[in-house]
Amino acid sequence: MSRLLLISNSTVHGKGYLDHVESEFQDLLQTRKRIAFVPFALYDRLDYATQVAARLASMGYQVTSVHNVSNAQRAIRQAEAIFIGGGNTFRLLKGLYDWDLVDIIRQQVNAGIPYIGSSAGAIVAGPSLKTTKDMPVVQPKSFDALALVSFQISPHYLDPDPSSTHMGETQEQRINQFLEENEAPVLGLREGSFVHVQDDKIFLQGPHTARVFRRGFEPVEAQSGSDLAPLFNSAVSMEGCAA
Repeated sequence: MSRLLLISNSTVHGKGYLDHVESEFQDLLQTRKRIAFVPFALYDRLDYATQVAARLASMGYQVTSVHNVSNAQRAIRQAEAIFIGGGNTFRLLKGLYDWDLVDIIRQQVNAGIPYIGSSAGAIVAGPSLKTTKDMPVVQPKSFDALALVSFQISPHYLDPDPSSTHMGETQEQRINQFLEENEAPVLGLREGSFVHVQDDKIFLQGPHTARVFRRGFEPVEAQSGSDLAPLFNSAVSMEGCAA
């Protein structure tokens, strides 16, 4: 019984931190109030945790940052929900391995504890960090991530600009390069959008469509409000899924 909220970005233009997903937090957590926060994606963990705790307190939640307790695994076990924020994905995953939290987070989420991941926190919910755009400022033990879902997320997805003179690779080109070497499908999640995973359902929400990439298939535009699970199931035809 998995319950996840995977967010492209924590802040959208013109709004404050988590403002655009506040109602989704509340819908996912219901009466749960105790959240374990994982601040490993930023260098200054204390400052990060302090800001997150203040914001979530305004929503009625009690936050324990796992970096600031004597037993991080116990903090995860005792929490009613887990939140992993954005930042550098390499630094985040290294922290998860260094603190021996990969297995315990996976166990708790598979047991039904809600998981919220934003940006880097959404990427590590997938099989690996291989769809991050971050610089490898540190080297984690492995590229293998939490594998809470079977697909990769590429957050902050930007469409190619036909008028641009920039000659570097587009995000779509990089995702296609990933699929030349890997089987896991990729969700290009535009800013302001998010997915709500409930057991075997994967609902796209937010103001934008999302771009779904699968090895051997043309990319698909999925509509907000649609269930993406059939697109990630190799046994299901993709016919008629395009917008």
